[in-house]
Amino acid sequence: MDWQPLAYTPAPAANPLKGLVPYAGAANPDDFPHSMEFSYFPLAAVMRGPGQYDWSVLERFLDQVAGRGHQAIFRFYLEYPGKPSGLPVRLRDVVTLTRWERPSTPPRPPVLNETPDYRHPALSSALTDFVAALGQRYDGDARIGFITAGLLGLWGEWHDYPRNELFADRALQQSVMDAYVQAFRSTPVLLRYPAGDADPVYVANAASPFGFHDDSFAWNTLPSKASYFIAKLQAAGALEAWQSRPIGGEIRPEAWGKVFDAAPGLPQLQDFAECVAATHVSWLMDSGMFKTANPPERRARALEQVQRMGYEFHVPRIALRHSGGQLEITLEIENRGVAPFYHPWPLQLALLDEHGKLHAQQDLVSDLRGILPGQPAHRREASLSLAGLGAGHYHLLLRATNPLARGLPLRFANSTQDADLAGWLSLEKLTLH
Repeated sequence: MDWQPLAYTPAPAANPLKGLVPYAGAANPDDFPHSMEFSYFPLAAVMRGPGQYDWSVLERFLDQVAGRGHQAIFRFYLEYPGKPSGLPVRLRDVVTLTRWERPSTPPRPPVLNETPDYRHPALSSALTDFVAALGQRYDGDARIGFITAGLLGLWGEWHDYPRNELFADRALQQSVMDAYVQAFRSTPVLLRYPAGDADPVYVANAASPFGFHDDSFAWNTLPSKASYFIAKLQAAGALEAWQSRPIGGEIRPEAWGKVFDAAPGLPQLQDFAECVAATHVSWLMDSGMFKTANPPERRARALEQVQRMGYEFHVPRIALRHSGGQLEITLEIENRGVAPFYHPWPLQLALLDEHGKLHAQQDLVSDLRGILPGQPAHRREASLSLAGLGAGHYHLLLRATNPLARGLPLRFANSTQDADLAGWLSLEKLTLH
């Protein structure tokens, strides 16, 4: 087989479904490249009564984010320190709220929090009904990149520290997890804490279809303590979960922006690159890089570090053969990143003529899922019909199709990406006689 090599060049930091994620409505969203945006919502914002939902607030968010060419990540909550309860109005008459002051990081004062009685059967029923309705409406929605399970605990992070006795029991945890499994078969859902059979607080989830999110990234990530993220993955037997289930999270707020400095001045801060390599993280919420105050050196280091998150696909070589009016194509794809791609975006081939017109567009049988970093390149084969094509020069193109209208294209780590048509990788030039 006559292989033609294709040169590597780093893919951009703002490839879809990876990288840093600002909160929607960030003051300076254009200060750092990104492909997703995040927002919280109280459950009361959409739940009006039994089986009654007003999705308008979520719809506005999704449409606004999609209008910027981005996918969304979101989470619903019942309790958020310093904010009113997210419990729907109809439940406040029957579900008791415990009001308590949660300590804040000094010098900030304590803030009031309202924790619902998670053991009340009306709340359990409402949560599972909500998840079912959410999945029925939004599973597979092209506007959504990931969902964090939320609903339980402070910020929907599945804990009520330091009032641990107020947190949801294992029965409710299981009910919420089961509801998500039934409701979401396409859109990835992430849990906050990995848990094995022996976990004293959480229902075992290591064998579940959920991904995980580390919301104290580069602070409580590397396993120096049993409560840190990698240690919990180890204890749960889920260190390899990243191979099929996404890892996301949030850079610790105290480290926003500073985590990319040569000398951050934060003794507890863990090495960002080490944390990325250990967790195989694809995306991280962050506000630090979406501020105009970032010095150029910080931004340059951030671009280099963030580019290494998630996937990075490179086509190292291709072979072409003409056979009876068909173009037989064999190509290889390798993943130079730290994580796979988790969405079923179809791979598509096409021929571009000298006038900029596309011909013979065709989806490949397999997509990019399952191409793991560190593995030999995966081979893909296809056949394009040349019937009806006139003599002339053509470019063979490849892309992974973003299902979001106006969505950012997935760019390969090849020097000929976008060389002939934006969003497409130019694989080879050919001449038809």
